[in-house]
Amino acid sequence: QVQLVESGGGLVQAGGSLTISCVASGRAFNTYGMGWFRQALGKEREFVAALSWSASTRYYSDAVRGRFSISRDEDKNTVYLQMNSLKPEDTAVYYCAARQYGLGDTPDYDYWGQGIQVTVSS
Repeated sequence: QVQLVESGGGLVQAGGSLTISCVASGRAFNTYGMGWFRQALGKEREFVAALSWSASTRYYSDAVRGRFSISRDEDKNTVYLQMNSLKPEDTAVYYCAARQYGLGDTPDYDYWGQGIQVTVSS
């Protein structure tokens, strides 16, 4: 069983930066591929970024590639999403997700966090 808790969300101006974090409880964090998804009001949940358990493979959606960066710290059982050049359309609830020895851009992950709000003002 893995529990995921996001933090670091908030309000930021367009063009600004924000880093959100997701701490995983439980053992064997280094066997989980980690993903970030987001859901804007009235829209479906969409893929943002993913990072393999070995940190050797990264995926990004077209909407965020070149602006967002996903990373992980095994010592802290934490995955990060650094978001630069933020746009109002990045406003959403951001969710982290974990899948053991898995990775992908579809929401078939095993564990999910509760989500955290990121709001980008114009």
